[in-house]
Amino acid sequence: MDLGKGLGHLTYSTLVHPGDTWDDMWTSLTTYVPQVQKRVSPKDPFGVSLRLSNASAATLVKSKPERDKLKKFLADNNMYLYTVNAFPYGPFKNTIVKEQVYEPDWRSEERTQYTINVAEILADVVPESIQPSIQSAPLGFKPNVTGKAVIDSYTEHVMRVASHLIKLEQRTGRVVTLALEPEPFCFLETTDETVDYFTNHLYTGKSAEMLAKFANIPIADAILGQRKFVGTVFDICHQAVVYEDIPVSLQKLVDAGIPIFKLQEAAAMRIPNVTQKIVDTLKRYAKTIYLTQTVEKKDGKLNRFLNLEDAFKAWESDPGPREWRTHFHVPVFLDDLGEFGTTRFAIEDALKFHKQKPLSRQLEIETYTWDVLPDHLKTGDIVDYVCRELEWVRGQLQ
Repeated sequence: MDLGKGLGHLTYSTLVHPGDTWDDMWTSLTTYVPQVQKRVSPKDPFGVSLRLSNASAATLVKSKPERDKLKKFLADNNMYLYTVNAFPYGPFKNTIVKEQVYEPDWRSEERTQYTINVAEILADVVPESIQPSIQSAPLGFKPNVTGKAVIDSYTEHVMRVASHLIKLEQRTGRVVTLALEPEPFCFLETTDETVDYFTNHLYTGKSAEMLAKFANIPIADAILGQRKFVGTVFDICHQAVVYEDIPVSLQKLVDAGIPIFKLQEAAAMRIPNVTQKIVDTLKRYAKTIYLTQTVEKKDGKLNRFLNLEDAFKAWESDPGPREWRTHFHVPVFLDDLGEFGTTRFAIEDALKFHKQKPLSRQLEIETYTWDVLPDHLKTGDIVDYVCRELEWVRGQLQ
């Protein structure tokens, strides 16, 4: 939905729906999105944020009839494809090892080709008036970043995709952008790390020379192209989990000249005072399929845990006052989940900043954990939940 006043367009991620294959995603797209549109934006064009796995992207890029079917559905329903989530390469809700969601990472040909396929789909399906983005992984899982060679490989693959985006614009006239998404326990995790990587690796003369060579363009054009085609997704949940002051972080990106191609409204679990009773309650979330990277504030210091289970062990060996924030997306319209709270305050801070200084044309809600939330938080069906989230965010910006 168009928020007006230059505040961009708000939509929600279809990552919440079944969609590991194109058939599954097509069913979800045609079943749920029209119901949401009817509730929150019945008369105006409605932007769609589509999750495309590698398998789905491969199907669409090879099949013009399938792309035409998608275009017709969007046109017939007054919708347009605004952005694609190309972060989870394979199955999202069926991974055995949670951190496999980051594989293959940005060192791989698989990740590069997957992203290129999505760019081709967007250039064909999206109207000329829209400048869509590709939401992608934070380069790699931090424990796998073992040295400079890994970082250099990330940069080369990103520049190869940027080169394809430049050539895509030359060939089709369509601008498609790549947005890397920082996330807890990943190479791009904090805003400071993100600024450092963009400033000292992506946006350097060396990378511009590389991009100029790949795209066969002058270096001056490559320097402009770096910022035009490569930026970030700022997921408020992720930055709140690592205890960032959200307005300060947003200003750092602005000051560094790093475009925010998508501002993502998501909230994390927050336990301001850990107790044994709360630990016992949290165990039900630890056993789910979803990522639960946890950052603890104890005695003024931050301690990071890959999973809630690791935080539990730290508690059991040394109980005492501490706060936990856990990467588990929870409803943005709630700030009280009973025994614990959320980081919704961080969304409120970000939206106040955005209202004063519009940061992005694309705003998106990404809550996908409804299936494992406790029964007392389930007060309707998935369409009800999504609509309540969209209406809450819109209300913050009015």
